[in-house]
Amino acid sequence: MQNGLSVDVEDWFQVGAFERTIDRADWPALECRVEANSDAVLQIFADAGVRGTFFTLGWVAERYPALIRRIVDAGHELASHGYDHKRVFQMSAAEFAADLQKTQAILEDLGGVAVRGYRAPSFSVDHRTPWAHAVLAEQGYAYSSSVAPVVHDHYGWPASPRHAWRPLADSDLVEWPVTTARFAGRTLAAGGGGFMRLLPYGFTRWAIGRMNAEGHPAILYFHPWEIDPGQPRVADAPLRSKFRHYSGLSAMAGKLRKLLGDFEWTRADALLPAQRQRAMPWQAAA
Repeated sequence: MQNGLSVDVEDWFQVGAFERTIDRADWPALECRVEANSDAVLQIFADAGVRGTFFTLGWVAERYPALIRRIVDAGHELASHGYDHKRVFQMSAAEFAADLQKTQAILEDLGGVAVRGYRAPSFSVDHRTPWAHAVLAEQGYAYSSSVAPVVHDHYGWPASPRHAWRPLADSDLVEWPVTTARFAGRTLAAGGGGFMRLLPYGFTRWAIGRMNAEGHPAILYFHPWEIDPGQPRVADAPLRSKFRHYSGLSAMAGKLRKLLGDFEWTRADALLPAQRQRAMPWQAAA
């Protein structure tokens, strides 16, 4: 079974863990490493012979237009991660629509391709944003991968389905949640990112295998900064944030290469037709 391979293209200082420590106004003055790190990801994918989906911040695309062209030229899907990593539940429906429009225009202009996939920063589509999927559909998006059906202190919608679902009765829009695994009656986050860095490689491999055994493709996500152990350290960030952000950086590239070899991978949009067929409506999302 083919699984979805995805990258959230953002820099080390744009993460949710540091949003209360680093002001957005200070971003332009910080050392940007996203282009070099994204190029390293592109090389890892090329070496493995795989293609993926790059959910990209508009802020990054504006500053590194050549990177956007390299992503597209290599055969990867270009998708939206919003403009500047503002969480969806921090916006109104109108603000969200404007954020989507702005980012889509930037990405499509630079990439020369249609942008039809979206991932919310920090998986911030949840019970606080009952309008989010309707806005996405109105803006012409085909799918979203913005929900984490887990309990987490930064995000999560634990009541939502674990597999692809239809949030709207009058639209083909599909929500493809981040991959989870069921163990001892609990739903565990297992789709990549910090969980992949912090936990043994065998856990991620087991979780993806379990998802496939259930008859569904997994969707892996990670960030370019996660393969960059040399990135700057934020000394005044909370201890928990520093632990989450910096742990396992040195091992991440190796884990990623192993995972690319152990399973079959492709772009998220390549799996969308099958996901749309199997996606079930979920009334509680309305």
